[in-house]
Amino acid sequence: MKDIKHLSKEEKMRLLCGKDGWSTVDFDGKIPQIRVSDGPVGLRKTIQDENGNNVDKKSVAYPAIQCLANTWNRAYAKRMGETIADDCLENDVDILLAPGVNIKRDPLCGRNFEYFSEDPFLAGSLSYEYIKGLQSQGIGACLKHYYCNNLEQNRFEQSSDVDERTLREIYLKPFEMASKAKPISVMCSYNRINGVYASENKKGFAILRNEFGFDGAVISDWDSVRDRTKAAKAGLDLEMPFNQKNYDKFVTDCENGKITDEEIDACAERVMGLVYRCKEMQKGKKPKTSQEERLRFAREIAEEGIVLLKNEGVLPLKKGDSVAICGEFAAPGNEGMVSGGGSSKVAWLHKPYNLPDLLNELGYRVFYSPVFWAKGLFSGGNNAKTAFENAAGCDISIICVGTGQEIESEGFDRDGMRLPRIQEEMILQTAEYNPNTVVILFSGAAVDMRAWKDKVAAILFAGFAGEGMGSALADILAGIVNPSGKLAETFPLCLEDCPSYGKFRTPCVSRYEEGLDVGYRYYNTYNVPVAYPFGYGLSYSRFAYKNLEIKIKEDGVLVRYTIENISDIDGKEISQIYVQAISPYVYRPKYELKEYSKNLILAGQEKRIEIFLEKDAFAYYSTAADCWTIDDGYYKILVGASSQDIRLNSVIVIENGRLKINAKI
Repeated sequence: MKDIKHLSKEEKMRLLCGKDGWSTVDFDGKIPQIRVSDGPVGLRKTIQDENGNNVDKKSVAYPAIQCLANTWNRAYAKRMGETIADDCLENDVDILLAPGVNIKRDPLCGRNFEYFSEDPFLAGSLSYEYIKGLQSQGIGACLKHYYCNNLEQNRFEQSSDVDERTLREIYLKPFEMASKAKPISVMCSYNRINGVYASENKKGFAILRNEFGFDGAVISDWDSVRDRTKAAKAGLDLEMPFNQKNYDKFVTDCENGKITDEEIDACAERVMGLVYRCKEMQKGKKPKTSQEERLRFAREIAEEGIVLLKNEGVLPLKKGDSVAICGEFAAPGNEGMVSGGGSSKVAWLHKPYNLPDLLNELGYRVFYSPVFWAKGLFSGGNNAKTAFENAAGCDISIICVGTGQEIESEGFDRDGMRLPRIQEEMILQTAEYNPNTVVILFSGAAVDMRAWKDKVAAILFAGFAGEGMGSALADILAGIVNPSGKLAETFPLCLEDCPSYGKFRTPCVSRYEEGLDVGYRYYNTYNVPVAYPFGYGLSYSRFAYKNLEIKIKEDGVLVRYTIENISDIDGKEISQIYVQAISPYVYRPKYELKEYSKNLILAGQEKRIEIFLEKDAFAYYSTAADCWTIDDGYYKILVGASSQDIRLNSVIVIENGRLKINAKI
């Protein structure tokens, strides 16, 4: 029975509210039931243990979305969706509450590890692939959090006050791009947008459905509905979880004529459509991968998502090197030390990795001392004295530092960008005893490195890379794997340099005064120095760019260029295409990411890269015309190894709306 005509009015209203915390009503089998579970970095399914306590079932812990984004690998994003779908199929889950595409406006946001990027194009393109992969295997996606949920502080009430153009170009753009993958559901956020709760934002839902082409159901974030009637009238279809107080008022409002039958029917039809679409998608679907295959792939993502930020010739390690390692992040006592907290936290299948043991197995002589955890020192046998003596006596010193769920989590924001004081002190003192010190950083977002960046020989940004990260790190350190990750977010020098810093903010309101100048758009436009720019990452290989060729097509521009591997090591290079409007009629950031490519290039060989830029790569959102607009004028196409390492460029002209080549300024 797919038609809501067979439901009574009371049943229609009940359909719009969850049965419990994780499933929809089925009216005692009258219609199918669907079950949802948390994501996006693995399945977080709540079950009851033998004592009746709610616990998270163990599942494959994939790298955080932050790490997936650092791969810049569309194929991996799609495959990650496919493999997590297999976990869902085995656990009777119909919808995974993922992915999250909120922009990393502020580096202190407690959930940044769950989000892709500060850049809407990168976030949108990777989330598109993730959704495609997930739904191809019969599991529904729930794109979230719609929209402008960029802080955790007072997220239930905070109003994100943003101008229309910034909304369209930055904060709504990844939702627009991801909607092209046809996700079956979208989750609204908790916060207000320009004073209106996201669950009641009729304008936002109209944009989603009428402009972005979304044809699924809108689901509330858990307990984000304040007034069920207002939310339903705005277009929110399913409230989760069930809330008796909200439901009782909903019924009373209906009796008093505050909501029409047509408005209830519109929501009920979409929820009914969601239920049956889930069941149709799953028909004939079975897991394609074994648990071991999923674990291996989780490790592959980590290998490509770990970013080499600095290397003064100490990496990879040389055969026979003696290695001192300190910091409990090298062998964490629990997964919470190297993952973010909250609804996306996955209970790992296996015990956390042990990096000293892994390097021992690869033939290195390793001397390990835990010394410290995230916020404090250990006492007893393995103390700081031992760590310093190990560092002084070994060829290479590795210090593992970071944050974990106590510092980065859903529900609160970080207090600052610096590592805990004890960690900074240990880095500085260790580097004093051994100039060949390597820092491995386990965190979910950018860290202020001013105190120690210039004092160490190498820095690896591991992020929160899941349960395969220990093996991935060992292989990168040993040179078995050539690092190929690049940053999906800028690492500023300090918090005070961030474009969101110092802008108007109270517990109730955040004004997005920086407008379009988010992340690299700000740093590049205003020439603000950074520690490491957006799109940056080193390799054991070296690459040269040459022979840029631009060819005009009817609906865009074909960009061709050559990358040569000028080293004796096979490697993958991420090249990025930015577009700059020259002397535009309205303000535009210096240049913006519009495409990218990741390619394996063998040692001593070259590869011809071909990328098509659609015409909308030159557009901006005109608030005067209330639409996307492409102005006539000159545009520079830039090809770079990062947002601040532009290697090639060429100029085109748009005249009377038509693209032309070989323009001269």
